[in-house]
Amino acid sequence: MKNPPSIILLGFVALITNGNLAAQVADLPRSTPEAQGVFSAKIRAFIETADQKVNSMHSFMLVRHGHVVVEAWWRPESAKKQHILWSLSKSFTSTAVGLAVADGKLSVDDPVLQFFPDDAPSEPSANLKKMRVRDLLTMTSGHQDEVKLDAKTPWVKAFLAHPVPHKPGTHFRYNTPGTYMLSAIVQKVTGKTVLAYLKPSLFDPLGIRSPKWDASPEGISIGGYGLFVRTEDIAKFGQLYLQGGKWQGKELIPSSWVKQATSKQVSNGSDPSRDWDQGYGFQFWRCRHGAFRGDGKDGQFCIVLPDQDAVIAITANTRDMQGELNIVWDKLLPAFADKPIKENPSAQAKLKATITQLKASR
Repeated sequence: MKNPPSIILLGFVALITNGNLAAQVADLPRSTPEAQGVFSAKIRAFIETADQKVNSMHSFMLVRHGHVVVEAWWRPESAKKQHILWSLSKSFTSTAVGLAVADGKLSVDDPVLQFFPDDAPSEPSANLKKMRVRDLLTMTSGHQDEVKLDAKTPWVKAFLAHPVPHKPGTHFRYNTPGTYMLSAIVQKVTGKTVLAYLKPSLFDPLGIRSPKWDASPEGISIGGYGLFVRTEDIAKFGQLYLQGGKWQGKELIPSSWVKQATSKQVSNGSDPSRDWDQGYGFQFWRCRHGAFRGDGKDGQFCIVLPDQDAVIAITANTRDMQGELNIVWDKLLPAFADKPIKENPSAQAKLKATITQLKASR
């Protein structure tokens, strides 16, 4: 006996309802700042200082003990709007490599040339032969200068043809085309773009809906930049790494990869006052104050603070990224307490009023 139309319609409505419910559940839980041991007044001081000194803030979200305690958007930015991540995309590409390693598709010690025999130079240099996946992850591929990628030459071929004057693994040189090679390797061994590969294993479980990732002329996710997601998606990504790769009781990323990726793998400077001199992992930066981060041009940040059990997501359009981080350390670190604080409705109301007045300066 066929189901009557009314039952079919009810079933359809139930699917829609459950789908919407799933989307809501996928968002991080909300809390007052004080309930999670954060002072509302000090959060407001951070927002006011950032609003004055960072040109221009776009969004800010603070997660403490797994709860969003404050979220702010500078108009016309909004909670639903996806934001370009620039090089913060690199940390997502690193995650795809880690998952491919866990799937047995490759090893970080595999030579890069083994994946692209048809694109290799006729006579590869000794240093190019020594270049490993690990060297791409740590920005120590051996290049002195970045290769310029364009539509004239396939990007993989152009990268492999570029001079490698340094022994791989010995010379830190920030190298966005190197991250593109990681994306190309993931696609080579999985048959999927990094965007498609991460969808069932990362984006869907985290509730990151409809992420966009620009591709090269060859149809490979750019890897080093080009990813667009919401501010809360950045916060979820950071929370996943804070939790050692676990999400709602399930391991999405091996904890061993999380530890390797976010630990200091190579030295990149010696200035104790600069967050760009604290060491580099697998497409993650080490920070001062025991933190680590993914970051991108113009002030895109996913900052993870294990000591405070907190994650900070920021999007912006600024040229002074160190200045932006300095405000985080100067104003937000003092906001954390070791235990819940007495609720402060007056401070919370002032914080809310400050947020409602925010507007991007450009």
